[in-house]
Amino acid sequence: MVVEQYAIVLVNLSPTKGSEISKTRPCVIASPIEMNRNLRTVIVIPMTTSPKKYPTRVEVNFQEKKGYMAVDQIKTIDATRIKSILGYLSKREIIALKSVINQTLVD
Repeated sequence: MVVEQYAIVLVNLSPTKGSEISKTRPCVIASPIEMNRNLRTVIVIPMTTSPKKYPTRVEVNFQEKKGYMAVDQIKTIDATRIKSILGYLSKREIIALKSVINQTLVD
């Protein structure tokens, strides 16, 4: 399944170790479509409803729930872990996510 960047997908993240986010949960696709078409792996950002006030957490409203994209938990997964496409981020959420990724990983 080829997925677009900023799609919200249901992903089985288990098994995990230590403090990694686990379970089957929504994640945001961070890798660009060109990468997703040509590799068998994708880069995802897990979503959580845990309201921790970390600067690496980006607020998102999805399925009538307030949640957070956990940029501090960004990871590469095999595409077979993706179970389904659930939706897409809004433009506002994409802009906020790009800003936090830039501050966290680039600056």
